Amino acid sequence: MITTNKVLAFVSVLSLSQIASGEDWLQFRGNDHRGISLKSETPTNLSKNNIAWKIPLPGRGLSSPIVIGNRVFLTASSTADQSRLHVICANKDNGEIEWERQFWATGRTICHEKTCVAAPTPVSDGKNIYALYSSNDLICLDLDGNLKWIRGLMQDYPNASNSLGLASSPIIVDGTLIVQIENDSDSFVSGINLKDGSNIWKLARTKKANWTSPIRLNDKEVAIQGSEGITCVSAKSGTVQWSFNEGASTIPSSVTSADSAILYVPSNGITAIKPRKDNNTPEIVWQESQLRPGTSSPIIVGDNIYIINRAGVLNAAKKDTGERLWRLRLEGPFSGSPVSSNGHIYVASERKGVFQSIDINGKEGMLRGSIELGETILGTPAIANNSIFIRSDGHLWKISNPK
Repeated sequence: MITTNKVLAFVSVLSLSQIASGEDWLQFRGNDHRGISLKSETPTNLSKNNIAWKIPLPGRGLSSPIVIGNRVFLTASSTADQSRLHVICANKDNGEIEWERQFWATGRTICHEKTCVAAPTPVSDGKNIYALYSSNDLICLDLDGNLKWIRGLMQDYPNASNSLGLASSPIIVDGTLIVQIENDSDSFVSGINLKDGSNIWKLARTKKANWTSPIRLNDKEVAIQGSEGITCVSAKSGTVQWSFNEGASTIPSSVTSADSAILYVPSNGITAIKPRKDNNTPEIVWQESQLRPGTSSPIIVGDNIYIINRAGVLNAAKKDTGERLWRLRLEGPFSGSPVSSNGHIYVASERKGVFQSIDINGKEGMLRGSIELGETILGTPAIANNSIFIRSDGHLWKISNPK
């Protein structure tokens, strides 16, 4: 006999699985950390008619929005020293603020003037929001804004900081929250218990400032990028699986192919590496020094890899060989990373916030439209439910096809 409790439990599990569907955008650069939405019919020929709504935000923030069901979540930091931490929930359809929670920072809030304390993007497992700040405050809230737990990592590790600020975004892999805190003093990466914020494991890292984020390789493993290269670890245990020791960028993060067989690392331009069974050193598939990214992380769409260099030029190359196919100059410069859906790449320039749509279906890339949002944009857009969400310090915009 099926009891009422069992039915309710099944409905609850079903609801959570629907909440964390592919239409959501649960972390920095999307659910699989590749920056792609496979389902959304996003607008292509951009114009101001595509602005569905615009809402004001408090303080400052570089973090990307994340989208869960009918809600958009993002973080901010306010006051002169950015010691006031915000988690904000807005209705996806109309932009109305459903709730906002504020906390005092417990760690250092010193940052370079270009960045801010709310630089890391929050992450969700579909049930809770996990927000990390440059002050090393880690906060867990449920989707209705109720506090589940809070942890001041700097209370445990007082030297885990630098004078420029931290920006690495946490991710969730195999039921474990992966937090990468790398700086010039006490650098580490930890697997955090989702239930209470305690350490499951902790690994020491190179003492050097690093703003890259962990990369999900598959359902069990995470790649940790730093100045010395890539270290692959088990998400559950922190056990090192393999290492690539030829160095890597400390700003743009790596990206995987759709099948996770190849990892494309910002190293000596771009280096494509493939893990080998029973070998601690991955195979170098190809290396191309001319594909050197600027601040933006690379993105892979279909058979190609796309890189925006320091000059604001979008480069397309074959993902299998690194052979360059075409180049397209965009209106830059860029700090945020590109995202993609509906056969297009989307990216916002730092100055004037020029949000651009690039058609990548043909032999050459083609700019299909742009919207000048008129504010400095340093963050990466999010895509969900046929819409694009992008933020500046001052505002959050929803970009979609007019009804």
